Amino acid sequence: MTITILVLGIAAGLYMAWNIGANDVANAMAASVGAKAITLRQAVFIAGILDFAGAALIGSHVTSTIRKNIVDPSVLSDPNTVALGLLSALLASSFWVFFATWKQLPVSTTHSVVGAMIGFGLITGGVAVVQWSKIMLIVLSWLISPFFASLLAFLMFQFIRNRILSRPDMFVRALRWSPFFVGLTFFIIALSLMMKTPLGSRLGIGLGAGLLISFGIALTLGSIGRWAIKKTILKRGEEGVEEIFRRLQVLTACYVALAHGANDVANAMGPLAGIYIIYVTHAVSPEVPVPFFLLALGGIGIALGVVTWGHRVIETVGMKITTLTNTRGFAVDFATATCVLVASKLGLPVSTTHAAVGAVVGVGLARGVDAVDFRVVGKICLYWVITLPVAALTCMFFYKLLEAVLM
Repeated sequence: MTITILVLGIAAGLYMAWNIGANDVANAMAASVGAKAITLRQAVFIAGILDFAGAALIGSHVTSTIRKNIVDPSVLSDPNTVALGLLSALLASSFWVFFATWKQLPVSTTHSVVGAMIGFGLITGGVAVVQWSKIMLIVLSWLISPFFASLLAFLMFQFIRNRILSRPDMFVRALRWSPFFVGLTFFIIALSLMMKTPLGSRLGIGLGAGLLISFGIALTLGSIGRWAIKKTILKRGEEGVEEIFRRLQVLTACYVALAHGANDVANAMGPLAGIYIIYVTHAVSPEVPVPFFLLALGGIGIALGVVTWGHRVIETVGMKITTLTNTRGFAVDFATATCVLVASKLGLPVSTTHAAVGAVVGVGLARGVDAVDFRVVGKICLYWVITLPVAALTCMFFYKLLEAVLM
């Protein structure tokens, strides 16, 4: 493998990380911006820092060379072929995510990389080397994650409306319920950080211990949270209720941004790590270590994407699908985080992007069908469906082009 492929790989990995930041920041911050819990400028600043921290400090240090085992590794033994395929996959997925961000539409960066790997498998080994059972699971996730998150968000907002917003003493009721909501928020955050991110794997915390520790954190911080809310929130009535949920919503959004950096940095740095290891060892390995400098590079790229272009998809998810308040926004963020956590423990390949959009739709439907702009939702769904074939075809084009130029 030549130094040219490595240099192009580093450039493509950084470009992919930039695109991930630009498109996926909406998963964490769109509901908070749409509900006016924070400004767009604040969202971009907060997400940039937390995405970098998640990627560099708790990102995955080991990743699969052949992303998600989409292509049968046994048929790909030639290091040059694999390096060229990984470079082609990075370029193909980057261009698709860039195009989607330009159109202000959220797509799954994970599924973009998977689609590109399908193209790589087809061009090098034919139909037989692609693990089609894995592809069917991904297709199922297009239905599972938005529906599950939509249902969760709908039920959570209905609960808030029935128990708090529809009552004349809504602020008193919000205070009474605040330990539950604060505790629930911290329970999901703590459990997610231990169960969903590579940090939890490195600490060796199992599900039972994770549940116990998270429950203890939830009880403690739920009680402290009620005391803090009572002391610091001076408004009463509906304004006071929205202020309570504004703080909870920002907290949940910050967690989603941190976890996003930790989990999705592998979409950019995984293929790049594969190229780097092939350059160093001249061999193909199914599992490769991701050096810290690559995680940091991915974190920088994601943060730059958030800061420079993150506003485009935030505007679509946070403002164009339905109108959001802080209570609705909290339901969205809670449902997104919970859906991704539960699905990951069940081994379902869900996308945070799909969950976030589904949760926004669910909250909108709690106010009736007319509250949701289904033209925007339909356009988003179309981009989800064509992600795999477009990324695959683009990867095949790049592979043939690079093969002709570099090999």
